[in-house]
Amino acid sequence: MPQTLEQKVQRLLDIEDIKTLKLRYARFCDDGYDADGIASCFTQDGVWDGGPLGFAETRDGIRDLFRATPDAVSFAVHYTTNPIIEIEGDQATGTWYLWQPMVMAADNQAMWLSAHYAERYRREQDQWLIENLAITTKSFTPYEVGFGKLRIADVPE
Repeated sequence: MPQTLEQKVQRLLDIEDIKTLKLRYARFCDDGYDADGIASCFTQDGVWDGGPLGFAETRDGIRDLFRATPDAVSFAVHYTTNPIIEIEGDQATGTWYLWQPMVMAADNQAMWLSAHYAERYRREQDQWLIENLAITTKSFTPYEVGFGKLRIADVPE
């Protein structure tokens, strides 16, 4: 059955709300890894799965994970691009590309990170939140070496 104009407009509004949610998440990360702000982007039962970068379940667990992140990463800029967002009622999925220059705190090593995000969202009380965020790292490389010579470096502890 074809969608009504109202349904099409609502879908576009939902997509824009999810894009804004992703921007809020990225800004909280880039603002010194604001743990409370990052956690506010997730459902109470949310999951953050960074693979070798870390894992956390529940909003409180995500908050705890990101409280420690400034000790490991002193600078980061999250460029999230090319979203594909699918809406199904109060559930949605999204995929994004990530390009992130960053500096490791322990030794001031500049790094390049590129990855894919695969995310699930849930609308709760008229607000979209991240239910599950999974990162697949494509390259993690020292700035001086570059991703042309080395795709994946060891992730510092």
